[in-house]
Amino acid sequence: MHTICKILHFGKNMGKNKAFKLIMESVMVMAFAFMASGCQPPKSRVHDGRLIIFHAGSLAVPFKEIIKKFEQENPGIKVYAEGAGSRESARKISSLHKPCDIIASADYTVIEDLLIPEYADWYIHFAGNEMCIAFTEESRLGSEITPGNWFEILLSDTVAYGRSDPETDPCGYRSVIVMKLAEIYYDRPGLSNQLQTKNKSYIRPKEVDLLALLESHAIDYIFIYKSIALQHGLRYILLPDEINLKTPEFAHFYAKASVSVSGKNNGEQITKTGEPMVYAASIIKNCENFNNALKFMEFLLSSEKGLAIMQANGQNPAVGTEPHYMKKIPESLQKYLYHKNEK
Repeated sequence: MHTICKILHFGKNMGKNKAFKLIMESVMVMAFAFMASGCQPPKSRVHDGRLIIFHAGSLAVPFKEIIKKFEQENPGIKVYAEGAGSRESARKISSLHKPCDIIASADYTVIEDLLIPEYADWYIHFAGNEMCIAFTEESRLGSEITPGNWFEILLSDTVAYGRSDPETDPCGYRSVIVMKLAEIYYDRPGLSNQLQTKNKSYIRPKEVDLLALLESHAIDYIFIYKSIALQHGLRYILLPDEINLKTPEFAHFYAKASVSVSGKNNGEQITKTGEPMVYAASIIKNCENFNNALKFMEFLLSSEKGLAIMQANGQNPAVGTEPHYMKKIPESLQKYLYHKNEK
């Protein structure tokens, strides 16, 4: 508008020149038409052909393949996927109110803690995973690290390691839980604090952010999910089942460790207790593309489609839900489920 006013003023001063006035009138017509078109409210948006998914960073590789095959099967739907730490993804919905149809989290409790009941009514488990220590051929002391001495290697002054941020990423608080469980399992008082206070400058928002540091040799080791190590061809050591957060039989032992992170409200702290890791997905309440979201969930939960791709990428299917969510889950998805306490 400031520019238009300047043109009007300039045109007034040149009013004696008829040719100039004609030019100015033409310019003004075009300018006001442009402004009017830019200020018009958008037409009613039609979202029949789109789908927005926020997913855990650790799902980047399998979801890329799942989305590609889903779009091939549903050529009228374009999927827009955004990867981040699961807690960060949830905050984009609850705090930033970004449009989203599906959230796929590396921890079902993220949906429970941060989105239900305001932004979601239910969730469905769809895969498991486990923690490991990953490294490369160039990692210092890589030829010496074992499932029995990994913590000694990480504490060595000659190596550096990274982990993700517990505030934004489940892999971050799971890494800390592994450290605390290791202190108990190996009977090494003070071990957890030693590990947590070393190399804090290499904490990143999500687990996949650590890959660049590892591959550039800025660090030697990372706490990461086994699936990511497999997908990226990294060397890794498996941790004992007592501390890798994979095995339901050790759920009681996992619960001996916990981590405090921020909750749903400002200043609130919640406790994340160790448990076997389970990924989960949900359709966001009142989302703009519900029908497309439902189709994608059916594709994801199909043992011949989405779950087969998950398994091929190192994550075993683990489909289920909590009994009290069964009635809230769309009927077309219920056929894929068992109650959590009926496995």
